[in-house]
Amino acid sequence: MKKVLKNIFIGLVFFFLFLPIIVLVCFSFNSSELNIVFEHFTLRWYYELFSNKQLIEAFTNTILIAIISTIVSTVIGTMGAIGLHKYNFPFKNTINKLLYIPIVIPEIVLGISLLSIYTLFKLELSIYTILLSHIVFCIPFVVVSVRSAINKNVDTIEQAAYDLGASNFQTLFLITLPTLLSGIRAGALLSFTLSLDDVIISYFTSGPSSNTLPLKIYSMIKTGITPDVYALSSILLLIVFIILTFNILMQMRSIGSDAR
Repeated sequence: MKKVLKNIFIGLVFFFLFLPIIVLVCFSFNSSELNIVFEHFTLRWYYELFSNKQLIEAFTNTILIAIISTIVSTVIGTMGAIGLHKYNFPFKNTINKLLYIPIVIPEIVLGISLLSIYTLFKLELSIYTILLSHIVFCIPFVVVSVRSAINKNVDTIEQAAYDLGASNFQTLFLITLPTLLSGIRAGALLSFTLSLDDVIISYFTSGPSSNTLPLKIYSMIKTGITPDVYALSSILLLIVFIILTFNILMQMRSIGSDAR
């Protein structure tokens, strides 16, 4: 009986979590513009989505910023995590502790701080300042994710590679990075997700001519969200689902190869 109640409780929790997503996808096929009651099935909003230039432009900016910031922050964060693990230098412990500050402080504080820096150096706010801001707040997440994947086995394998005559370059790209791939992948996915849905930091660091999808949707709240936004959100959910599925398949493949 306890097991049945436990399963029911877990099912209700998942139902509560995924119900808003299910409703959003259903309303993207709703013929009504008000999206209060589902009337008839239609693909109209998906056709009208591609004629909404402002929405497509905001979506394109969001994807480009997320991809570029993910790549840059993953490279810098991975190298930083490896460097913090391997080398001893002055203020190393202090830097380790300071890395957690962008993670734990409120986003509004980080957004105001970045805006102050851009103002101090007289940088014009644009899509590039948004990109730079996303790189800044994503790097600590990558460092933490990669460092969690570093263990004593990594040092042992690296030392074995050096004993067999491998160079630093060969050891890094053939031994270290493949061994830390799970942490790197987790940090990259986390960075991509954080960049994709960021509102507060983008709000403070965006210029008048730059716009992202979260900022565009946020500005539409006052006048009302059009149904094509539901269609775009459904497409975005599909993209995220594909990425997560690919990540799960990669993890299963990695576990299978380790078992062999």
